[in-house]
Amino acid sequence: MTENQNPKRYDLEERTLHFAQRVREFVKKLPKILANVVDSRQLVNASGSVGANYIEANEALSKKDFVMRIKICRKEAKESRYWLRLVDTNDKSELEQERKTLEAEACELTHIFGSIVTKSE
Repeated sequence: MTENQNPKRYDLEERTLHFAQRVREFVKKLPKILANVVDSRQLVNASGSVGANYIEANEALSKKDFVMRIKICRKEAKESRYWLRLVDTNDKSELEQERKTLEAEACELTHIFGSIVTKSE
């Protein structure tokens, strides 16, 4: 198995894109109640912002700019987790499991970006 085929090796840009895509698929399945409509909009925005800011960080003009963008990534990942905890799955086990999986990924991304901030400062 070559280095690029190793499933444990992640391209963080791809990983954040995949997270945002999975969130969008999840949101489509949620019950269409007012609270979910409002919370889902926030969730979609925050989840997409994680990857968008990571792309910006990679194009940073200075180390200070890089660290600021990574901190925004961390903040948006935390916010994604918050909105994931608020959405109502109507106790459907499949949706609840998907919600928990996405919440775990948001938490992992938060830790990854926190580690990058620590190592960069």
